[in-house]
Amino acid sequence: MPELPEVEVVRRGLNEHIVGRTFDSIEVAHPRAVRENTVDLATTLPGLRVTGTGRRGKYLWLTLSDGACLLVHLRMSGQMLVGAPGSVDSPHARIRARMGDVELVFVDQRTFGSWQYCELVDGIPERASHIAMDPFEEGFDVDTTAELMRHKRSAVKTVLLNQAVVSGIGSIYADEAMWAARVAPWQRADTLSQETAVELLNASRAVMERALAQGGTSFDSLYVNVNGAAGCFARSLNAYGRAGQPCARCGEAIAKTVVNQRSSYYCPTCQVPEQNRE
Repeated sequence: MPELPEVEVVRRGLNEHIVGRTFDSIEVAHPRAVRENTVDLATTLPGLRVTGTGRRGKYLWLTLSDGACLLVHLRMSGQMLVGAPGSVDSPHARIRARMGDVELVFVDQRTFGSWQYCELVDGIPERASHIAMDPFEEGFDVDTTAELMRHKRSAVKTVLLNQAVVSGIGSIYADEAMWAARVAPWQRADTLSQETAVELLNASRAVMERALAQGGTSFDSLYVNVNGAAGCFARSLNAYGRAGQPCARCGEAIAKTVVNQRSSYYCPTCQVPEQNRE
């Protein structure tokens, strides 16, 4: 599933190519792509202009000239592709939006994603208001979020994936942040020191910034930017997906474990619970 850097890459592409354009027509090719709507997008969107873009965590939206927004759920395989009308040729095209001399196409192989027209509440889609701020937001408070983490009795990996604590971090960047901060994935969050919790959150932002600079992480063709290009951060990963390969810091083989039914990659030498460190 695309995580914060991948969704931000898509948002930036839409901001460049779509903002200022008006929806002329909407063609829905698969009902699942619009299943969460209470309105008909084919009649609601035409005539509305895209005034901006937004993102919180993994949630992406286009702000509209009527004051509402178009909330986009990419989920497992959603893609937002921009090109000349008819240039996006895919059997998995679920929605086609004509906007003057360009077409915005929602491609979704697994049909888990969707477009949803909804209201904004304080600048955030009402359907996304339940999730916490992400580390890139101006109002994100790393110290307060660290304290919130330290009140959780779950494993650190589980807490990092809890979108009610901090949004946008998925399994890839959780593993990379824990490797950078030398935190064991299974350590209970309520045993972290405040200093380590802050370091971990700062590491998550730092690794996502590096991923963003490289267009995100692509392991297959399901994640691409609006022009269809893949991200290359997979070449820079230190932990995720590298079981059996040497740790870039100490040379020990990266190991794989399961934390709350989620695979986690870590260095057995570098990443140990704080209370076990020498």
